[in-house]
Amino acid sequence: MGSQVPLEPRGRDSGPVFSGVAPEIIEDTLIHLATENEQYLSELPGQAGCFKETRIVEFIFLLSEKWHLNHSTRYQAVELLESRQNHSLSSYGFCRFMIKQVEQMCDDRGNAKGHGQGQKSSWSSVRDQIVNTFVLRLVSCVQLASKLSLHYSRVTSDTALKFLQSLKYSYTKQELLESELAVLNTLHYQINVSTPLAYVELLLEVLGYNGCLLPAKPLHQLCVQLLDFCYLTRETIYDTLLKIAIDNSTPSELQIAKFLTVKEDFMLLAVGVISTGVFILSLRHWDQVVEHLNCITGITSQSILEFSYAVVKRIVGSTTPEQHRGNCGTKSPEDRILPQTQNHPVHPVSGPEQELSHC
Repeated sequence: MGSQVPLEPRGRDSGPVFSGVAPEIIEDTLIHLATENEQYLSELPGQAGCFKETRIVEFIFLLSEKWHLNHSTRYQAVELLESRQNHSLSSYGFCRFMIKQVEQMCDDRGNAKGHGQGQKSSWSSVRDQIVNTFVLRLVSCVQLASKLSLHYSRVTSDTALKFLQSLKYSYTKQELLESELAVLNTLHYQINVSTPLAYVELLLEVLGYNGCLLPAKPLHQLCVQLLDFCYLTRETIYDTLLKIAIDNSTPSELQIAKFLTVKEDFMLLAVGVISTGVFILSLRHWDQVVEHLNCITGITSQSILEFSYAVVKRIVGSTTPEQHRGNCGTKSPEDRILPQTQNHPVHPVSGPEQELSHC
């Protein structure tokens, strides 16, 4: 009997392996993500992002670290609260778990109570129910996200229950199971949601194939850290971007509402994170990488620069990163991977909408 191949211990994330995917697969995946992102932004509900408040994201990130979950899992747990995939949850298109749950609660209470004073007491009851079960729902989202990453640690009911008990909650295993089922039922079991990390890793793969001589693994590690940072300082970064876009330090409510498509654009977030990572790690390649990202996604170089500025400013309080011309040693345009799509508009920070284009 032959010797067994040693396996990586469960829970250890060795990171992605670049340059191992056929270009046709990369291109198809890029088209899929671009289409998904475009569709989400075209049907964006007005409440998008309301459950990405810093304390919620920090709770999920810390809990994921405690349970030794990989980065993809932590982002999926956050996005499960803001599910981007299910059209059938609501009449206005995409809807998130918590928002849908609130709607269902309000509908049930409203039908029972009627109008006037009954509605006030109804909302008070809904609010109390949300507050009382919110931590449980967060834990359930982390549990479900961990089950999608079969090669890493999976959060068992015993582990989740022990954690909740450490916070002085007295939930039972049955209640924990019912909470998972509540999330699944609300999202119609469509929980394998896309995350910005998938966009980042795919764009890094495209850059590598197109000939950008970048240190793939160190850059990926830095991009993950920057993505964490963008999640945790989301409001500050996008507030800076909005003020740049309108050239005004006091945006109106209408401008804030219209800017929501920028805040929820995963492709913009991914190119901004990569651009900032290259600026920090390999400055001489930065200008060329920005050009490549513009060519791949259609997002303007100015928009990419503005995003990098907002992130760097939040990190160190610096001014806009200066452009430095570098020699990236890239492939000729005809050999590059570019999405062969029709019209997939993205939403730049400034300037007119662009289309995924060809260099």
